[in-house]
Amino acid sequence: MTVDPQAQSRAATGAQMKRRSPAAAWLGLPLITLGIYYFVWYAKIHRELGGFDPRYSGSSPAGAVCSQLFGGLTLGIWTLINIAGTAGRIAGAQRAAGLSPSCGGGVAILLCFLLGTHVIYFQSNINKIIDAYGQVPEGEPVELRA
Repeated sequence: MTVDPQAQSRAATGAQMKRRSPAAAWLGLPLITLGIYYFVWYAKIHRELGGFDPRYSGSSPAGAVCSQLFGGLTLGIWTLINIAGTAGRIAGAQRAAGLSPSCGGGVAILLCFLLGTHVIYFQSNINKIIDAYGQVPEGEPVELRA
């Protein structure tokens, strides 16, 4: 992640993310949509992470999804790099929310090989950020604490 100097000079606020069920994101909706929801979810969390802490730039939602879709062309290496990067981005958002980071790339990669349970891991860690702000509705501004 790189620091955006213009965004850093503005007041440190971001948009609240959407709370989702980790189990539904992992199995329920992808099963119903034959796997398509995974890519929709992946794009959504990247968009929301970018809106939550605009001081840091990361991969665009489209870039993140393309990395997942076409990562197989590199024997999955790029997909794993992208998953580890997403874990780092979530950990950065946890820091911005004033939490101790609990999302790690190594764990995410291992969980990826366990039936894709990295989705549960990611969504659970995102939900911790949402919980740190109480009942603030999705999309409403929240003050970043770090």
